[in-house]
Amino acid sequence: MSDRFSMEGRVAVITGGGSGIGRASALVLAEHGADIVLAGRRVEPLEATAADIEALGRRTLVVPTDVTSAEQCQALVDATLAKFGRLDVLLNNAGGGETKSLMKWTDDEFHQVLDLNLSSAWYLSRAAAKPMIDQRKGAIINISSGAGLLAMPQAPIYGAAKAGLQNLTGSMAAAWTRKGLRVNCIACGAVRTPGLEADAQRQGFDIDMLGQTNGSGRIAEPDEIGYGVLFFASDASSYCSGQTLYMHGGPGPAGV
Repeated sequence: MSDRFSMEGRVAVITGGGSGIGRASALVLAEHGADIVLAGRRVEPLEATAADIEALGRRTLVVPTDVTSAEQCQALVDATLAKFGRLDVLLNNAGGGETKSLMKWTDDEFHQVLDLNLSSAWYLSRAAAKPMIDQRKGAIINISSGAGLLAMPQAPIYGAAKAGLQNLTGSMAAAWTRKGLRVNCIACGAVRTPGLEADAQRQGFDIDMLGQTNGSGRIAEPDEIGYGVLFFASDASSYCSGQTLYMHGGPGPAGV
């Protein structure tokens, strides 16, 4: 029986691959056989992740990238093809944003948050789609947030960007699925990432408190999201495209 979760012979590009969900997803995909291209602004965490992947016996490539630049996104795809000769999976994971009240956001910050969380996926997905369509097979996974499904006055721009990403996922799927390229999205609840920990420190709260509002009573560990990425990246999800999976630990208990 074939293993539909196998990633043997496939190449995955992961943005924000040095920490959090990106790092965890890179390790999960590598454990299942994928070679990994890691992109991000900070080289050191990317290289640390690459070393752990190579210890698993997989090949890696580190490409320092500003994902808010269309030119650098294209260069990332070009570097991947030059090294590996193919591109099978794109994980648009880079993103984030702090929390503060709506009227405190500046116009420049508005554009920065949109560019990081939405424009980046637009630039990189269109660049990656070309080789995937040429080979008649590929998978794009966009990392979104429950903020894109909820009204959050402390994260208005981030939430709007993630809602846009979820809609863009469907549009890309409608355009490309019949050409062999599936596009799906994961909307995450609270996950133990450096970004959330830094925001919690700024705001003065314990991130584990966020888990008390869902059915599991805890927040997620990054690798739990990584296995959702594996599902969408592999042939296990061959009949899924244009979907947003909300991974959030379940509905909260009564009265919470």
